[in-house]
Amino acid sequence: MIVERTRAGLDAAKAQGRTGGRPTVMDADKLAVAKARKAKGESVTAIAKALNVSRATLYRALADTE
Repeated sequence: MIVERTRAGLDAAKAQGRTGGRPTVMDADKLAVAKARKAKGESVTAIAKALNVSRATLYRALADTE
């Protein structure tokens, strides 16, 4: 019964255009900047500091696009 009500609530929220979960940090603009700077040979650490994201996030985003 609890599972059914939870599922119904999630489905209703989705129908209204809401989604759950943590918001993404890397949007399309940041990713484009990161790719361009990486292509120029800049270090991942420097790029991550400039974009205010962690190195792990940057590595993950770059790996997802390759």
